[in-house]
Amino acid sequence: MTAVETQTRRRGSPTWEIAHLYPNQGEWTDDEYLALNSNRLVEFSDGVLEVLPMPTEQHQLIVLFLYRVLFAFVTARQLGTVLTAPLRVRLWEGKFREPDVVFLLAQHADRRGNQYWRGADLAIEVVSEDDPVRDLVSKRAEYARAGISEYWIVDPRDQSVSVLSLDPATGGYSVAGRYASGETARSVLLDGFSVDVGDVFSQN
Repeated sequence: MTAVETQTRRRGSPTWEIAHLYPNQGEWTDDEYLALNSNRLVEFSDGVLEVLPMPTEQHQLIVLFLYRVLFAFVTARQLGTVLTAPLRVRLWEGKFREPDVVFLLAQHADRRGNQYWRGADLAIEVVSEDDPVRDLVSKRAEYARAGISEYWIVDPRDQSVSVLSLDPATGGYSVAGRYASGETARSVLLDGFSVDVGDVFSQN
C-alpha cells in the first residue's frame, strides 16, 4: 500500500497517534495535568484525566446567576474572591476539581494561585444530568475531605438547592438546609447571604 493510499484510508478516522503523545490513564502527574492546554473542562483524579461534558445553556445560566449574586455580596463587604469554572482547585496531591462557582475568604488569599487554588471555602456545583452521582456523592466526599467549609448542590432536576456545612467533629457535611422553589437558600459560612430558589431556576 502506498503512502498516499494509507493517508486516504486514515481520513475521517480518529487521530489515534495523538494519544501516544500523552501519558496513559492512571499515569498522569500533577505537573503533566497542569501543563495540559485544552478548551474543555478537564478534572484530575489519581493519575486519571476526567473530561467533562460541555455544559448546557441552562447549566451556564444558573452558574452565571449564582456567580453574580455571590460576587455582589462578597465584593460589597470585601469578604474575598469568587470565580467560576474553568478554574483548577487542588483538593490534595493528585486531585484537582473545577467547581462551577468557587469562593475563598480574604484571609485565605495566600491559597490563590495563577494556575490553581489550593482548596476553597465555598464550592457550588450545578448537578449535571449525564452523571449526577459525581456532584451528589463523589464531590461531596472530596470537598469535605479537602476541608471546604460549605458546599451547595444545585439540582435542576427537582429545582432544589442543598446547603451542606462541614462538621469539624466528623469531618463530613451535615445538611444545613434543603430548599425548594418558593424558599430561600441561606449560607452558614457567609452570614446574610441568601438566594431565592425560584430565581435560580427561572434564568432564561
